[in-house]
Amino acid sequence: MPIDENLASYSDLGFKSAIVIYALVWIMLVWQFALTRTVPTTTRELVTAGGGSEPVAEPPAPNVPGKVEPRGAGRPFSERLGNMGFAVLFVGFGVHVASIVLRGFATHRFPLGNMFEFISMACAAAVLLGLILLNDQRYRGMWSFLLTPVLILLFLAGTKLHVDAAPVVPALKSYWLPIHVTVISIGSGVFLVSGIASLLFLFRIWQPAGAEADNIWGQLARRLPDAQLLDRLAYRTTIIGFPIFGSGVILGAIWAEAAWGRFWGWDPKETCSFIAWVLYAAYLHARATSGWRDTKAAWINIAGFVAMLFNLFIINIVVSGLHSYAGLN
Repeated sequence: MPIDENLASYSDLGFKSAIVIYALVWIMLVWQFALTRTVPTTTRELVTAGGGSEPVAEPPAPNVPGKVEPRGAGRPFSERLGNMGFAVLFVGFGVHVASIVLRGFATHRFPLGNMFEFISMACAAAVLLGLILLNDQRYRGMWSFLLTPVLILLFLAGTKLHVDAAPVVPALKSYWLPIHVTVISIGSGVFLVSGIASLLFLFRIWQPAGAEADNIWGQLARRLPDAQLLDRLAYRTTIIGFPIFGSGVILGAIWAEAAWGRFWGWDPKETCSFIAWVLYAAYLHARATSGWRDTKAAWINIAGFVAMLFNLFIINIVVSGLHSYAGLN
């Protein structure tokens, strides 16, 4: 069937509009983040062997360590600003999803046939998971950091990786496309949230103590959620993403057997996906192992996130293989 050019143009417009809305939300949430200050406290945060954090035993203070409050009379404004940004985020997500759906209707296929469409779907999955898990005020300070990679990925997808709406290559004309690639893209979006949480966790526990806490890095770190909350978020999201991504790898092997007559051939993308899956398995194992539950486990989680990015960009663009369907000229 011919491509519906009108729907394709509306899809591209929706994609660009989503980027603009996300950028507006990012500005509002960064503004709110900047208006907050850490509550003065005589306690400091320690990371326990279990990967969490707890205050050093000292006399109780009227304020909770790590809690953030707006400066002076600016509190009502910053709260309204953050709430408004979070509300607009729903609008941006709706426009983003609409652009994906319109792309599918315009091409008369499932919209996951190239890197542009894959990144758009993965970012939508990351934002959706954030809307579900990060709607608590305790995580509000994390949103500006989560939207940063989302905006970067969407910008790259819309500029360097964008391709016009078109039918997929013959090798992708299979009912396995919407099953396998959808599961992989959702898992990738979940791992994006997990990776950012681990990065912020490491930054949070390295917060300077004492007089050094007054420098810009210490102030920035104390505006983030508590290290324990960030570590739990990374763990929870990896638990969600690990079986999803693993199922995607298995479904891909089944599709490979139907298309190429073998389940596994150590193609570069297959190999890198397997490495990423093993790293996330190692992270979950480390979180259950005494002595590995804090910074060591977080570094493993970040290594898995780096492997995902390497698989997405380097393997798809630079390395030639059976999975070279980036859609780029």
